[in-house]
Amino acid sequence: MSKHEPRPPLSSTSVPGNSTRRRRSGSEAAFRPSGEVGFIGLGRMGTAMAANLAAAGRRVIAYVRRPDHIGELVALGLKPTTDIVDLLDCELVISMLPDDDAVREIVFGRKDGSFGGLASELMPDAIHLSMSTISTATASLVAGEHARNGQGYVAAPVFGNPDAARARQLFIVAAGFPDDIHRCQPILDGLGQRTFVVGTSPGDANLVKLLGNMMSATALEMLGEVVAVLRKHGLDPHPFIDIMTSTMFGGRAHKIYGDKIARQAYAPGFVLPLVLKDVRLALAEAEKAGAPMPSVSVVRDRLITGIARGYAELDWTALGLIAAEEAGLHAEPPDVS
Repeated sequence: MSKHEPRPPLSSTSVPGNSTRRRRSGSEAAFRPSGEVGFIGLGRMGTAMAANLAAAGRRVIAYVRRPDHIGELVALGLKPTTDIVDLLDCELVISMLPDDDAVREIVFGRKDGSFGGLASELMPDAIHLSMSTISTATASLVAGEHARNGQGYVAAPVFGNPDAARARQLFIVAAGFPDDIHRCQPILDGLGQRTFVVGTSPGDANLVKLLGNMMSATALEMLGEVVAVLRKHGLDPHPFIDIMTSTMFGGRAHKIYGDKIARQAYAPGFVLPLVLKDVRLALAEAEKAGAPMPSVSVVRDRLITGIARGYAELDWTALGLIAAEEAGLHAEPPDVS
């Protein structure tokens, strides 16, 4: 195939119930309901997701670095541990980690040698279900390492915030071998409202997630800018947001975040450093493809500005706060407690 020849289009269908699955050492069925599921990455999103699995009757071994979180996790029905070795007998290990470095450490092991990594220590036929937002290069690298060790790897990043996670309303973008996705489907069904399968290459799922986040980020930037213009004219931005979201811009991002920016609601959620991480990954993908994304470059600079001003713990709706300040509008220091 020529490098200029287009690739086959990504599919966006849900996993079919009778999909053809790759045979792997006789492990053809979905994970046993009584089997233990490992979970790594117990932030706000991960905790909500792991708690939903426990509430559905799954036995979830939750790995945490800090013992002070153990009581909270026990109350949610999880089986917490501070020793990652306790996850190695699980048929399925889910990771919900913040960045590439964290995923690589979990898969390849720690530099101090205290843990050899999931790829070398998980049992054959086990599956690593990576729900983190990472680069396509890291996704491909770890998928290859798991395959080399006879394990499965499914990339399944999610669209949604912690509230959506708690309500099982996440949208999941999955890629991997059909047999592996089939085995994971009951787990995915317990975490989200719909799974979109985009192929067999795990990196494709991460590319879709990154580009989707860029569409949201640029929408937030524009919402912040137009709200700043309205305020400079002495107008209440709420009627404008209502008009736009009731007519030309009725999507979830404009409705949810437009209201928050109009209300100047910047409470911690998808914090700015994590957004900046995704922006940088997306720009790297764009550069690699030779496809500039100048609007995303503007968002990158805004995020750097916001972090420099002490807004690192705020939600990405703080793009509205930064736009207001750039317009010379007075804003009370946001409460980040």
